[in-house]
Amino acid sequence: MLSAETLRGVYSAIVTPFQGDETLDEAALRKQTEYVIENGVHAIMSTGGTGEFPHMTREERKAANAVITDQAAGRIPIIAGTAGCSTREAVFLAQDAQEAGAAAVILTPTYYFKIPEEGLKRHFFDVAKALDIPVVIYNNPLYTGNPMSPSLMAEIMEHRNIIGGKLSQDDMGQLVETLRITCGRVSVNTGIDSQFYPALCVGSRGIFSTASCVIPRQMADIYGHFLAGRHEEARELHMKVQVLNRFLEYDPGYVAPAKEALAMLGIPCGAARKPLPPLTDEQRAGVKAALQALGML
Repeated sequence: MLSAETLRGVYSAIVTPFQGDETLDEAALRKQTEYVIENGVHAIMSTGGTGEFPHMTREERKAANAVITDQAAGRIPIIAGTAGCSTREAVFLAQDAQEAGAAAVILTPTYYFKIPEEGLKRHFFDVAKALDIPVVIYNNPLYTGNPMSPSLMAEIMEHRNIIGGKLSQDDMGQLVETLRITCGRVSVNTGIDSQFYPALCVGSRGIFSTASCVIPRQMADIYGHFLAGRHEEARELHMKVQVLNRFLEYDPGYVAPAKEALAMLGIPCGAARKPLPPLTDEQRAGVKAALQALGML
């Protein structure tokens, strides 16, 4: 079972492939799962933001997680995204993921309604106590509208079944403060690809990474260099992959660029579900140029 100690490395946040009629493309999902495993990632994050979870039904999310866990076949753990707009929904989604074979779940606070801190704590605790597998909490205030302070995250992560956290914030000081407060007792991770090497340097255990669904080997190599003490190699590779990372964060939105990049690499995953927009010709050319600069094309 995943634990606060073993949750470390590069966890690839993969896309959810769709066919032309927007139904789940199981064959493409298996191919993508195999691609990231073969290229050295340490875990997969499924049905998260990169996987377009807000545009998927409960049944589709469970089906996608079942396909991914079946294809992974125990080689690496699957951490299923189970964010829901209500605690009840989040519990159902987390139980679905557990039944599908996920090793852990990861979820944000509820979204749309503003929730006080006590309500956020109860939300995560209710999900955690409903499961036999562990929970990772995810702070993404830009998308949820319910930010969690470092002190609140640390308090929530005291629950025995919550093993760590993911922070997707421009302010890296929030990550540093969370690390300071938790003192290494849980796995604290960044969710921002451009923060990867700096985050490792201040004590982050790893990264929930969109970039690694496109360039898994390079992201795994950054981590490998860091572990081996080859800091200059890790820093140089981190800076090199930034040419692509800049397309996989907030602008123009990470889903369409990731799917376009995978298609260019021979792993077509279909379009992003509407109303997410496709890339412009200029953006598409930029993604292609980035892959060429990395020697991928």
